[in-house]
Amino acid sequence: MKFDSPFFDRIRVKPGEDRRPRKAEQACEWAGCKKEGTHRAPKGRGREKDYWHYCLDHVREYNQSYNFFQGMSDDDVRKYQKDALTGHRPTWKMGTGNKQDDPGRFYAENGIDPFAMYRELGGEGSAKASARAKAKIAESRTIRNAERKAFNTLGLEVSAAKGEIKAKFHDLVKRHHPDSNGGDRSTEDRLIEIIQAYNYLKSVGFC
Repeated sequence: MKFDSPFFDRIRVKPGEDRRPRKAEQACEWAGCKKEGTHRAPKGRGREKDYWHYCLDHVREYNQSYNFFQGMSDDDVRKYQKDALTGHRPTWKMGTGNKQDDPGRFYAENGIDPFAMYRELGGEGSAKASARAKAKIAESRTIRNAERKAFNTLGLEVSAAKGEIKAKFHDLVKRHHPDSNGGDRSTEDRLIEIIQAYNYLKSVGFC
């Protein structure tokens, strides 16, 4: 097939020619090295989002001596590895429900309110608020453990109304979505849990 158009000749790119702008090269951060830092290496525990930039030779040397658990005791290492199985989130035995025995408590996103401080901000005494919450739950159907877990994921009480569930869901999605965090995907797993919890509650008629 013959292309003799002057327009085709004008836009044609020669083999091996790359006209795309190149990013500025990152120098290797190894002391005394002047090569290009083409490989990333983690800076250590507690700084998971920070990286060194090394050339291939130095990133290999760094990785050979890198130890994520450096400075931790054997007990701390075992505890960390055990907690890692559940994503470092609190758990409890199936069927016990011990984490939410008191329906009058306020369950925040990262824990509970054992001293009922949030509950008392509403102007009611803790005993009165607890009694009202228990009465409300008693009138409704039995709450399954999966439903309790979904409410806990959203940071809500099992007595939350439909409108409250939807409002909380939209707030959490907006907070953890990468588009709201400059493209940061570090909370993407949390976002997936939130969406799954909401969809489950929706499927069983809570919202």
